[in-house]
Amino acid sequence: MKALHIFILFVLLMALAITNLSATPSGNEPLFVDNDGDGDRSQAEPTSVGIMSRFLAQKPQAMMTCNKYPRVCRAAGSPGPDCCKRKCVNVMWDRFNCGKCGKKCKYSEICCKGKCVNPMSNRLHCGDCYNRCTKGSKCLYGMCSYA
Repeated sequence: MKALHIFILFVLLMALAITNLSATPSGNEPLFVDNDGDGDRSQAEPTSVGIMSRFLAQKPQAMMTCNKYPRVCRAAGSPGPDCCKRKCVNVMWDRFNCGKCGKKCKYSEICCKGKCVNPMSNRLHCGDCYNRCTKGSKCLYGMCSYA
């Protein structure tokens, strides 16, 4: 047990030593910069830390939202052709905009062709949209079963 404690202490000391060695400045890097005002400003180091990439220096472009550009929803890769609250959605399948913007399906319901249905008990949409149960069976917990 004592050997385990010594081993853990040794590992912690090694981690601390590695951390301290990696935090010390290299030989060509000064530890302190003297910027008290009486020195030459052209020799002073920049105040920013690290190198700023060109990507970060660019100003962000304005987002193309569908309320200003409705055709953006019809572009390839868009989530849907309809614009609801500045987002492209498909009102035929979206649970939060089912059939029209703002119409939310209940927690246990899904949106099938613009209508909210319960896939746990609906014979026409058992478990998924348009998964019909055969004649004589009923939908129980999203699975067709014969009663």
